[in-house]
Amino acid sequence: MSRVLRILVAVVVLFGGAVSSMAAENAQLARGTAITDPDLLRKLDQNDALTVARLLQPERKADVPLTSDLLFSSLPQLKEILPAIDAEFDRYVTQHKAASPSETIGVGEGFDVQLFGRAVLKSPDTRFVLAGIVNRMDRAYVSEESCGEIRLIYRLARFETKPDGGKSATRLPMTLNLVMKARDARQTDSNGKPVTCAEVARRWLDNGDWQGLIGGAFFPYDAMLDRIETNIQISIAPKSALHDFRSDYLLKVFKYDAATKQFEESTLENQIDRDRILADDALRRDFKAWLLAPGNFREFDRGTVLIPEKFLAKSAIAPTPAGFDASDLQPEFGMMQGEGKGEGKSEPVFTDNDVVGALKQAAARGIAMENIRSVAGFQRRLNDVTCSGCHQTRGIGGFHFPGVDWLADKPSNSNIVPASPHFFGDQFRRRDILTAFATGKRPDFSRGFASRPQTRGGQELAGTEYQDGWGAHCYLPDPGSGTADRSFTSWTCAKGLTCQAASASSRIGMCFIKTR
Repeated sequence: MSRVLRILVAVVVLFGGAVSSMAAENAQLARGTAITDPDLLRKLDQNDALTVARLLQPERKADVPLTSDLLFSSLPQLKEILPAIDAEFDRYVTQHKAASPSETIGVGEGFDVQLFGRAVLKSPDTRFVLAGIVNRMDRAYVSEESCGEIRLIYRLARFETKPDGGKSATRLPMTLNLVMKARDARQTDSNGKPVTCAEVARRWLDNGDWQGLIGGAFFPYDAMLDRIETNIQISIAPKSALHDFRSDYLLKVFKYDAATKQFEESTLENQIDRDRILADDALRRDFKAWLLAPGNFREFDRGTVLIPEKFLAKSAIAPTPAGFDASDLQPEFGMMQGEGKGEGKSEPVFTDNDVVGALKQAAARGIAMENIRSVAGFQRRLNDVTCSGCHQTRGIGGFHFPGVDWLADKPSNSNIVPASPHFFGDQFRRRDILTAFATGKRPDFSRGFASRPQTRGGQELAGTEYQDGWGAHCYLPDPGSGTADRSFTSWTCAKGLTCQAASASSRIGMCFIKTR
């Protein structure tokens, strides 16, 4: 038995299956697909059972989690992460000064644009605390052999000593995701038989909590490591005479190299490098040809496309709020016909005729499009297939899983919700995929647009903010024809609610109570 497996078995004996009432409602929706209970997460974190250091260095004998200064300096697997983040900060500051020379930028409230203080990543007073564990077997289409992923999500926090000698903790705007394979193909059960995807799925569904991890995600540990994802609120710009409030989030990915035993800077999955593509005629032509090829176009529609690395970026800035109207804040802006016109602007990658032609070609080949049925649908998928575009959609700021603040003595309404509306709206689809795995059926990995969950015929989300209730995203009919865009015919509101436009020019709106 591996050391990691022994750690988790000890966790079983020590903690039982306690679930707090505070998280009961959200836990029910995510049951079998995520672990969000704050009491359990606190115990797992404070006993060093599932900390970053314990999982990367299982032979470590200490019983307390490593602080940030020690985490990045003592674990050789992480040595590339801070230099890469530092380089991104330097680029960000340089670009901002060039674009807005009249604005000051730096750490502290005295600046027009207030930067995240990188010093906390080398501080003995901060560390990453366990914020949640999420089953992503719905991503098994990326690598069927590994049955998808399990994500351990950590939130950076600062710990300070109170005058009375007690400790206070403040969460900081950064998350670190340790992404692990759901299984290793060489993994065997207690009878020496290979562990199947069905078995891993059943453990999650049958237990509905952390016990489903046993024998699933963490054995053997080195073969299970896939990557680390970081998300940092790199800056805040308070509302001023020059601009509205804005906060930017820096997204990075570090892929694990089993040969070097290090997490190395990598491209972000499907994060289209817009500026580089628009500046390179050959790359623009190649990207258009690749994406509109019938097979790729079908996977793009289904949300399961894997764009080649040569078109991708190694970092992304996700500005929030991005709004509903097309703007330079969105990752695809300028790639579609009619966007970003003006002096110095590049030709678009895709014209309306390109998209219409691809749709006709798909129909001629008998390919049934599930989501993209119009130019507007193609444009929306081009945004939400990217990391930054997804994080701009129905998130909590720029996060989809900030986690419950179990560090607080008395959590307020602002920090008892562990995840975003997008996250909770997607749980029905993810659980359907787990159920297919568990019963030996071929899962349907497709997904809808990030703004509206794929219900798969179920009524679990009907009337909620996740589907068609108050606050749900909706689509307004064309004012001239009175008909809805074919890509968004299901984006309606529940009885008693009406779709109200976010702006005069936008067809995307939100469901609210009808007013006279």
